[in-house]
Amino acid sequence: MVLHIRPATPADVPVIFSLIKALAEYEKLSHLVSGNADLLQEHLFGERPYAEAILAEWETKIVGFALFIPNYSTFLTKPGIYLEDLFVLPEYRRQGIGKALLIYLAQLALERDAGRLEWSVLDWNQPAIEFYQSIGASILPDWRICRVTGLALSELADQDENKVI
Repeated sequence: MVLHIRPATPADVPVIFSLIKALAEYEKLSHLVSGNADLLQEHLFGERPYAEAILAEWETKIVGFALFIPNYSTFLTKPGIYLEDLFVLPEYRRQGIGKALLIYLAQLALERDAGRLEWSVLDWNQPAIEFYQSIGASILPDWRICRVTGLALSELADQDENKVI
């Protein structure tokens, strides 16, 4: 079997979105998927792209993807790559596909003179944690993700920044 890693194209959006839904199901978070393929198309390939994606093709079937965005390290004063999602269909795991996606991203990071490649992992996903550690990733125990969404995001945005507290 032949594995090929390549950048996504607009024609790939439907399969990417189906993989996103499969990832959400795997993480038991399907209820949080509120977007759609049209928005994904716009955000990956529109006038102002917000993210990039790469695909893993096993023979002619797309079996995995990685979606990533640029970030920046003020301490390194260098750009970086933040891996938002990495997913391989369950029946294709343990064949080096996830590692191939990460190698591709590491090469892309070096090509772009990025100071780091980083991502988050769910604390219950021990197989992923062990895999990431096996390829040299550090799991940062002192850092926590902070997130403001939905109503809380609207309420924060509505606050008057000029108000003296």
